[in-house]
Amino acid sequence: MSKRTAVVTGAASGIGLAVSRTLADAGYQVVMADLNAAAGQAEADKIGAQFVAVDLTRREDCKRLIDQAVERCGGVDILVNNAGVQHVSPIDEFPEERWEFIIALMLTAPFLLTKYAWPHLKAKGWGRIVNINSVHGLRASEFKAAYISAKHGLTGLTKTAALEGGPFGITVNSICPAYVRTPLVDNQIDAQAQTHGIPREQVIGEIMLKKAAVKRMIEPDEIGQAVLYLCSDGAACMTGSALTIDCGWTAA
Repeated sequence: MSKRTAVVTGAASGIGLAVSRTLADAGYQVVMADLNAAAGQAEADKIGAQFVAVDLTRREDCKRLIDQAVERCGGVDILVNNAGVQHVSPIDEFPEERWEFIIALMLTAPFLLTKYAWPHLKAKGWGRIVNINSVHGLRASEFKAAYISAKHGLTGLTKTAALEGGPFGITVNSICPAYVRTPLVDNQIDAQAQTHGIPREQVIGEIMLKKAAVKRMIEPDEIGQAVLYLCSDGAACMTGSALTIDCGWTAA
């Protein structure tokens, strides 16, 4: 396989790091992007990847990331929109600036990165965009208004881009996992415990895993393997899909 280039956002830890490692191990050139420059560069050095420090809430940084990938690697073939944050709060107490930040990072940035990568994918007649979505892109839960709104929006963006990309050999899919064992989720446990006034262990068992048939957290590497499949030629006819890896959450 000639080396294709994959841009992965939120790549310094968690799912983004697992995806970057999986793609690098499979022979892809990987461009890792994250706000945390020290951690991102250190992890990129370990797997022989490029690293670009960016603030994806800034339009110019979104464009710079794609431009840097093209300059350093000769093009862009794959975009994995993964960067995200969480905030747990009732709607009437939800900080407005936090809403704006989450929507900018988790919905506007994936649109902008898709827009800026699109001409390069069209020119090659081949491309893969994978949006790391969530089971919350399909279902709602209380106290997560911004996160769930962004993820539902990402589901719509995925479908629209899939329809537009089909004639050009570009597939666009999202992966919708339940709770993955990452630093982001670990922070959520503490926030949920405080919001609900219950211990951490009770949050995991009675909130996070309550709706799951398989009673465990998902490992980041499992998401990496799903991304690898969606980037393969074997997934050429899979587009506009929301691939659920949710331990059976949405089966009922």
